[in-house]
Amino acid sequence: MAKLVQLKPVELNTPKGLVVFEGPVTDSYIDGLSMNKGLTNFRPPDRQKEALKQITNLPDGMIFIARHENEIIGYVTFHHPDDFSRWSKHPQVLEMGGIEVSPSWRGCGVAENLMKLAFSHPAVENFIVITTEYCWHWDTRNTGLDIWAYQKMLTRLFGKVGLQKVTTDDPDILEHPANVFMARIGKNVGKEDIMLFEGMRFLRKYGKVVNMA
Repeated sequence: MAKLVQLKPVELNTPKGLVVFEGPVTDSYIDGLSMNKGLTNFRPPDRQKEALKQITNLPDGMIFIARHENEIIGYVTFHHPDDFSRWSKHPQVLEMGGIEVSPSWRGCGVAENLMKLAFSHPAVENFIVITTEYCWHWDTRNTGLDIWAYQKMLTRLFGKVGLQKVTTDDPDILEHPANVFMARIGKNVGKEDIMLFEGMRFLRKYGKVVNMA
């Protein structure tokens, strides 16, 4: 895998201290940092740290972090969709796999600045970036938001970097009415790849659109 260009770090002064946004970071860089204990949305912090390191070594895998001193307080991940997903059949789809900010750092502009940095990377323009947002992963407990308010908050945040709601018959999205599928088409994505993506959105209705073998 070709080495990805690392963006110039961005600094933000917050009431809780200086936050540095940087990436794509390497597994060795992540290894030298600690994980904030509040980063538990997907798995315990130590296990999530190992998961982040693994993603950096995947083809086109990217991790962008928000760091306070030597502690990771937030991150966003990019990788190709899992093999069981229909979107894995598309050669130019990259999934924004997860974004998390420690509850103790929320309200400081961390998520928005993290997203802005990540989507400013030139590699993003080569892909259709998707995100599959499932309500059972949402931190409604710490935010005090119900699922509909949380959905609105997420779609507004993601919309700031060009992600838009997209309809699909993907069973995982249809499992709950609050679930959301969003996508952003990069500037360098060709017409054929866009048409393929559009056709894959409704496989139940139209059947197998293309033989990818």
